[in-house]
Amino acid sequence: MGIDMNSRKVVQAIFATIVKVAAVAVILVFVYKGAVKAYDFGYRIFEDKPVAEEPGRDVTVSITMGTGSKEIGKILESKGLVKDATIFYLQNLLSPYWNKLASGEYTLNTSMTAAQMMEIMAEKEPEEEEGADDD
Repeated sequence: MGIDMNSRKVVQAIFATIVKVAAVAVILVFVYKGAVKAYDFGYRIFEDKPVAEEPGRDVTVSITMGTGSKEIGKILESKGLVKDATIFYLQNLLSPYWNKLASGEYTLNTSMTAAQMMEIMAEKEPEEEEGADDD
């Protein structure tokens, strides 16, 4: 009977090792897939690639007062100017145009990058009138 108990313990140890190796493999697959998705997402944020090649097509966009950059991204995505509204929002968040997109009507092109669109939609600082102090 001593051999039978030792055989059982060996089989249990082998089975436990197989289960642990399988669990580690599953965890590694999930970590790998998550890392690939995170890399792809980050790459798309910093790539700033236009939707279409030159010459593209012109699209008129109307931005109303008080529209935030998330909503602007959704508008641009619905018009086919950007591929992903969330990516546009994050690009705007990391750009010098954060909180500077102004209301108005804009003609944008599908061959423009998000940064070029932001530059066009960026709020202009009011210019001081020249000669206002002249009497």
